Amino acid sequence: MGDFAREAMAPGVVAVPPDVSLAEAAQPRRAQDVGDVLGGDGGRVLGVITDRDVTLRAVADGAAPLTVSAQAVCTRAPVVVGPDAPVATAVSLMRGHAVRRLPVVERGRPAGVVGLGHLAVAKDPTSVPAGISRAAPGGTTGGTRV
Repeated sequence: MGDFAREAMAPGVVAVPPDVSLAEAAQPRRAQDVGDVLGGDGGRVLGVITDRDVTLRAVADGAAPLTVSAQAVCTRAPVVVGPDAPVATAVSLMRGHAVRRLPVVERGRPAGVVGLGHLAVAKDPTSVPAGISRAAPGGTTGGTRV
């Protein structure tokens, strides 16, 4: 595994303004095949929008995706890590804050995201979590349906 967050992160970031609708925030997620979107304003990370956020804070309440803003469902003021932070620091932050993803921020701007899957791939590319993280969406990993 690399020693620094920059070596374990998924580079590039999907960012949307906080006032866009959930439907608008979902479009770049689909186009770029990513699970997380950062809500930002002027390059600053204001929040993280995960599938879980959308499910628990919008869908479960029956909210309409065209009328609910990304800001309304995002996890605000997320814990972030710098690209030169040791991977151990990222892991410690994820454990301490019970999060699965950390935005990587360089000079106040988002540079990428470190997630549990990225760490699994970096540590042991042959592990089950690494295989799941690399799998194509829709369950095309060749597994057995239960």
